[in-house]
Amino acid sequence: MSDGAPILHMLTPLGKTSPFDVNMAVDAGFSNIAYYTGVGLRDVAGLTQDAMFSRSPDNAKRTVIFFGGKDASLALDQMAAAGKALFPPFEISLFADPSGAFTTAAAMIAQVEKHLKGKRKDGLKGAKVQIYGATGIIGGIAAVIAAQAGAKVTIVSHLVIEDVEAKAVDFKKRFKVKLDCAVARNDEDKKALVRDAEVILTCASAGVEVISKNVLKAAENLLVGADINAVPPNGIAGVDSYADGAPLPHGVGIGALTIGQTKYQVQHRILKRLCETDVALRFGIIEAYELARSLTA
Repeated sequence: MSDGAPILHMLTPLGKTSPFDVNMAVDAGFSNIAYYTGVGLRDVAGLTQDAMFSRSPDNAKRTVIFFGGKDASLALDQMAAAGKALFPPFEISLFADPSGAFTTAAAMIAQVEKHLKGKRKDGLKGAKVQIYGATGIIGGIAAVIAAQAGAKVTIVSHLVIEDVEAKAVDFKKRFKVKLDCAVARNDEDKKALVRDAEVILTCASAGVEVISKNVLKAAENLLVGADINAVPPNGIAGVDSYADGAPLPHGVGIGALTIGQTKYQVQHRILKRLCETDVALRFGIIEAYELARSLTA
């Protein structure tokens, strides 16, 4: 068993490290944290090997690299580059969660699955899921997780369909998932679209109502609506931040703080495991989702 102190190296391509992630790391037990900003993909292999070679093989396993930023694809590419730089016996642990998107999207989908129980026999498998705000990092990853779980996912743009089509092409190559695309510029467009929806996810900018009361009335097949916006007005009318199965005209709603509580638990438990581990671990989208599901089962 290693007696080396856990060390967390936080990498971001941005000019600043996220205070949210720093606070989470400290609360999970890390007292030794180093910050690296402006990190490009080409920088990762060298930084990784500097981190792994500077400690004994046992202590290397108490060394963690966290990949942040606001670009999911770049964070995954950086974690892959770090993984390629590793070899026995100097493996270190890796965790990607840019903008908290992986843990938030995982929590969102896990909460949806929880509320689908008893309403839909096959859960997400085959469910018609519509995601508004899918050009953002959380909405995009939620689309990936839902599609990998077997859902029929439509990502919706509020401006031009090309915005979501570009994301669908990228994600098909990267994650091997098929995402349908649509555009809904106003409530009339949304009314026509939501008639088929069994699940609606709103992942738009804070303080923007995406799905109004009139649009909800048209969603006659809706089973669950979930929103990640905690800033009033909320993204779905009638779904406040604390909603945890709140009744809607059709189906039930899940609010941002309910999702946020699960997200917090997922990120905290991952960081705590990384702080205490004696074996090298890796956490990305799939691992975050599996943990979220275990917490909401």
